Amino acid sequence: MPEGHIVHRLARELAADLGGRRLSAASPQGRFAAEAERVDGTVLRRTEAYGKHLFVELSSGDRIHVHLGRLGKWLRSAEAGRALPQVRLRLASGGVAWDLIAPARCELVDAAAVAAVVDTLGPDPLRADADADAAVAALAAAPGAIGAALLDQSVVSGAGNVFRSEVLHAVGIAPNRPSRALSAAEARAIWTTLHGMMARAVEDGRIITVDAADRAAVPEDEARKVYKQTRCRDCGAPVVTGTVGGRTAYHCPREQPG
Repeated sequence: MPEGHIVHRLARELAADLGGRRLSAASPQGRFAAEAERVDGTVLRRTEAYGKHLFVELSSGDRIHVHLGRLGKWLRSAEAGRALPQVRLRLASGGVAWDLIAPARCELVDAAAVAAVVDTLGPDPLRADADADAAVAALAAAPGAIGAALLDQSVVSGAGNVFRSEVLHAVGIAPNRPSRALSAAEARAIWTTLHGMMARAVEDGRIITVDAADRAAVPEDEARKVYKQTRCRDCGAPVVTGTVGGRTAYHCPREQPG
């Protein structure tokens, strides 16, 4: 599932291409046809990301709400040619087209519905309005393991399995440590590290946690220190896997002893 950095990057790129432009909208797949008809001819006012949710605000007052889920993706084409038949929604203007395929959610909503979604989410490390103190308190008070808390979008929004594995490795905490056993300093270190790691990933367009002079040249299967690695890329110890929060967690037993 795409993590929050991807959604924030998409919001930025959609705004750069289509912001302030009158949209041509269509649903080649047909499942969003009535809504696309309402979108067609409106102007894209702004885009906003919150966690893994994308909101596209239109001049009509409507918002397009998209959650990519596990399979969803946006495809950009510089030439607005014929769309693939599986495209749920195409937004195009000025020869540029953005095609949405296989989202978990794609709906036309109002401002109140946006607020209702956001109310279910914890602070997003990539948002300027994120309440760091609230995030730290939520992490330290969450029931169960810290590895589960980091996947809980009501605690902190935007992080997924890759970020939770790499952030906990960076701060030296095992994913099965009880959240309520964290010190205030440890909870804050998790939040601060998550913010920095996610912000860097927005710029890179992917999650790279290894040290490299040329980050663009790092192969994808070597880009992380413990996530889906056989050995820790810092110390060489065998990476331990286990299920935490319903997902496979990866950690170094030497650098994350507990």
